[in-house]
Amino acid sequence: MKTAIVCDWLVTYAGAEKLLAEIIRCFPDADLFSVIDFLSPEQRAHLNNKQATTTFIQKLPFAKTQYRNYLPLMPLAIEQLDVSRYDLVISNTHAIAKGIITGPDQIHIAGICSPMRYAWDLQHQYLREAGLNTGIKGYLAKYILHKMRIWDQRTAHGVDHFFAISHFIAKRIWKTYRREASVIYPPVDTHLFTPHTQKEDFYLTASRFVPYKKIDLIVESFADMPDKKLIVIGDGPDAQKIKAKAGKNVELLGYQTTETLIHYMQRAKAFIFAAEEDFGIAPLEAQACGTPVIAYGKGATLETIRGLDHEAPSGLFFDEQTVSSLVKTIKEFENNIAQFPPEHCVLNAKRFSPDIFRENLKRFVQEKVS
Repeated sequence: MKTAIVCDWLVTYAGAEKLLAEIIRCFPDADLFSVIDFLSPEQRAHLNNKQATTTFIQKLPFAKTQYRNYLPLMPLAIEQLDVSRYDLVISNTHAIAKGIITGPDQIHIAGICSPMRYAWDLQHQYLREAGLNTGIKGYLAKYILHKMRIWDQRTAHGVDHFFAISHFIAKRIWKTYRREASVIYPPVDTHLFTPHTQKEDFYLTASRFVPYKKIDLIVESFADMPDKKLIVIGDGPDAQKIKAKAGKNVELLGYQTTETLIHYMQRAKAFIFAAEEDFGIAPLEAQACGTPVIAYGKGATLETIRGLDHEAPSGLFFDEQTVSSLVKTIKEFENNIAQFPPEHCVLNAKRFSPDIFRENLKRFVQEKVS
């Protein structure tokens, strides 16, 4: 079957792009489509060096860095991409790619990382954190998101089959679109992220510095534990706020290469993850390195980390996104550290290997096209 793969935008190589790379490996002859494509040659190598067919937004001013400002134009843009000559269309999306227009003789399979969080259940949180919950700009933002919700729900009817990256997201798909979704977990690169049994006396967190990742909460928690060391890898809009909260026991390394990230993941006492995440690849990368995870006990981390109720635990959960809850759980972790050997973490991570993902995706697509 002649196949097209459609994604939202290509500006970096992070979690969504890692999933896209694995989809491309399953369908290496497919053509790629995206609203914009500004990947570097090094990043594009992960996508089998495919150059995406893009939309008019690609040529708009500052599209590379300010592309989110063009969100109101993206429904129109994605609908202008012509995939009419393809038998199978696979969209990989957390925003607008599933809005691609297909005909009755085409099969459209949508892999959903999440329905648009900022337009649906997390709208109020996003507007509040962006300072858009009041005033004229706030009313304009709310109106735009209202229109986006109408469009998003309408375009769900154009999808023949959904698959979700977690049961947490499958529930969100049902709530948003009233459509059933199979679950195919994204892969963690267990060939790249390999275990190291000798741990050192520090904790690690790594993420883009955006509000919902709660890196500031983690840093603030270590201010209450001056005897414990935290290393932070990442950068982003919240960098100054996080730097202001960092004490002497917190080391901010900024953006680092994958090789450096792996080095610290392999040697950390534990990896800390405070976000309510749709899937969350970083906690699995840490577990593949033989490192247990201390995570917020909500969202897909409940599916990717085995707690103390499991015979081979790979981490602990804290109940609330508060300093006191995280501090309490870190102390609990240290009191039970012997129960989280590296082999438990590696064993759990193997459930999410690339080979298993490819096998599951190919089987799912074959069932739907036959």
